[in-house]
Amino acid sequence: MDYESLSVIVTGAAQGIGRSVAKSYAEQGARVVIADKQETEGAATAAEIRNSGGEAIFVPCDVSKEADITQLMRETIEEFGQIDILINNAGFGIWKSPYELSVKEWDDVLNTNVRGTFLATREAALHMRKHGKGSIVNLCSTRAHMSEPNFEAYAASKGAILALTHSLAISLGGDGIRVNCISPGWIETSKYDQLREEDHKQHPSRRVGTPEDVARACLYMTHPDNTFLTGSELVLDGGMTRKMIYAE
Repeated sequence: MDYESLSVIVTGAAQGIGRSVAKSYAEQGARVVIADKQETEGAATAAEIRNSGGEAIFVPCDVSKEADITQLMRETIEEFGQIDILINNAGFGIWKSPYELSVKEWDDVLNTNVRGTFLATREAALHMRKHGKGSIVNLCSTRAHMSEPNFEAYAASKGAILALTHSLAISLGGDGIRVNCISPGWIETSKYDQLREEDHKQHPSRRVGTPEDVARACLYMTHPDNTFLTGSELVLDGGMTRKMIYAE
């Protein structure tokens, strides 16, 4: 098990992509910290991992709050003694016309998605640099490159995370800390069996993505042997951003 004895923090891990990522690390022998503001679901995810023989704790955390992030790092160190990997997954979007989007709604998205990613990275890196190594993966999105109407705050936040990733990779590289990002496309988290045939066929990969696809990408990017991989973006979208589309 390549991740045995390593400690991994996954934010937004109560459900969806984060939950799958956390479970995948636990299956590889890692000690996992489930960080989420959804306490019931987060505690259930940690319990599920423990019941399967893995090591996991749940720490309540709203990543838009600096005090919560500081407490998250403190409890991780108290429980596991170190922080080896951070997966910045927590985030959300608001589907609303830019004519109607309020300043508060804009700030809520940016504070959670971008500020949360920066603060968690900063606080985790303070511990990682003591050991001269660490790996961080930020969950970005193909919406950093392409858009649908009425998703401005989310697109802006993911574009910021993409730029933040390469900036942090340069700043933290001297301390042995690698920073990369994954930009998923359509990842179906709840009703995969209800997808239509045309949903799958529009992808060059011939299928819609799953949370497990993102988990495998995280495992690759944080693998202890991949020390040459930093400042990179992995677009994980079944080829959709490379597909030319013409109106019929």
